[in-house]
Amino acid sequence: MILAIDAGNTRVKWGWHDGTRWCALYDTPLATLAARTDNPIADGPRRPARIVVSNVAGPEAGERLLEWTSAWAVETLWLRAERQRCGVTNLYDRPEQLGADRWAALIAARALHAGDCLVIGAGTATTVDLLGAGGNFLGGAILPGIALMKASLHRNTGGLPLGEGHAREHPRNTLDAIHTGCLDAQAGAIERMRRRLPPDAACLVSGGAGREIIPALPFPARYVENLVLEGLLRITAALPA
Repeated sequence: MILAIDAGNTRVKWGWHDGTRWCALYDTPLATLAARTDNPIADGPRRPARIVVSNVAGPEAGERLLEWTSAWAVETLWLRAERQRCGVTNLYDRPEQLGADRWAALIAARALHAGDCLVIGAGTATTVDLLGAGGNFLGGAILPGIALMKASLHRNTGGLPLGEGHAREHPRNTLDAIHTGCLDAQAGAIERMRRRLPPDAACLVSGGAGREIIPALPFPARYVENLVLEGLLRITAALPA
C-alpha cells in the first residue's frame, strides 16, 4: 500500500493506492488540517509500505506531516525535483528549485501523454509548464491564480469589491468585470505559452480552478484530477523494491 500526500498552498490531498487502484482519496483545506489535534492521515485503510510527500506549503506544514507520517515505521520520501526521473529531464537552471508539485505533475503528464504537452496547475498560483515530446521539461511560467488576482485587486485598490462574479462576453457590472478580467488573464497567459509548443501538443489541466479555465481556452484541454498524486505514485512505483 502506497500513501501519497500532496500539500499545496491552500489544500492538502492524500490517497491510498494498493498497486492497482486508489482505494481512498482525501482533500481538505490546509487551514482545517492544521487546526486538527488528531492524525487524520492515520485513518487510512491499512499500514503503508511506502510514503511519498510533495510539500510546497512550507516548513510548518512539513513538521505536521512529519509528525503524522511518523505513526508508521516507514521511511518517507520527501520529493525534491532533480535532473531526471521517470523519463522526464528537468532543464531548470537549478533543477532542485523546481517545485515538488510541478515536478510530480510533469512526471504524471509524461506517463499520460508521450508527445508534446502543456501541463497546467490551476491552484492558488497557476503554473504553465512546457513538456517536450522527448521528455524534456523546457521551462514554465507562474502567475497568480484567479482567487489570488481577485484578492490582490480588492486589497490594493480603494473601491474594488471582493465577491462572486461571472465570466461574460460583455461584463456590465464590477464583479463580472473583475472575474472576466482575471479569467481572461489566465487564458491569455496559457495561450501564449501554448504557442511555444508544436500545434498538435496536448494540454493537461489540474487544480481547483482548472475546470473553470478550460472553457476559456481556444484549444482542447483535458482535466486530470489529482495530477500531482498520480506523479507521486509513479515515482514511488519506479523505486527499487
